[in-house]
Amino acid sequence: MDKKILVLIPCYNEESNIVTTVEHLRATCPEVDFLVINDCSTDGSAALLREKNYPFLDLPVNLGIGGGMQCGYQYAVRNHYDVTVQMDGDGQHDPAYLYNIVQPVLDGACDMCIGSRFITNEGFQTSFMRRVGIRFLSGMIYLLSGHKVLDVTSGFRAVNTRLAQYFSAHYAIDYPEPEAILASSLVGFRVKEAPVIMHERQGGASSIFGFKSAYYMIKVSLALIIDRFSIRKQKGGRP
Repeated sequence: MDKKILVLIPCYNEESNIVTTVEHLRATCPEVDFLVINDCSTDGSAALLREKNYPFLDLPVNLGIGGGMQCGYQYAVRNHYDVTVQMDGDGQHDPAYLYNIVQPVLDGACDMCIGSRFITNEGFQTSFMRRVGIRFLSGMIYLLSGHKVLDVTSGFRAVNTRLAQYFSAHYAIDYPEPEAILASSLVGFRVKEAPVIMHERQGGASSIFGFKSAYYMIKVSLALIIDRFSIRKQKGGRP
């Protein structure tokens, strides 16, 4: 393949998962490049990355998933990658489905392709309450942008060079997956989904649980509304 593909793998305290995740990617898609973004992990993640000699950014302070991904997109832009992929470091995203989301971008069918577990409803579907929250956020994005996306919290996604350039300058800091979809749609990028099968987290703990789940929903909902009007203002009042 003559196209350059970069896989960005966020890593915060993923010492129990990161090696398995990277080695699975290397075995399944040896032709793609990857970059692990160590977001100031406090466990042994950084030591493992050095020991394995993986290419990685070692952030000096914790920027959160959004800040870390923005650094990754800046790297992708500066190194002229044709497609940039996000893939979680916890083992949930299967690289066997990487080209399900990459190929539509390469074909020019969309600017962003999101790996969705809700098109065929196969594999790990997450908890009932999280599915309710995802549907709610999906409905909000539809109301705010007119674009329907089912798996709005999926971190398994591929973008082209134009959208990578946009994300390198504009990316939500906290839990950015829904905001990135809304922002991309509002400024005119084409967002599509492709079916993938995901797995349950292989180790460690999610950063969103219990009380944090409710806090996440409130925070993201407010952020989406604010984004809708701030991006509209940037576009000179055009929807």
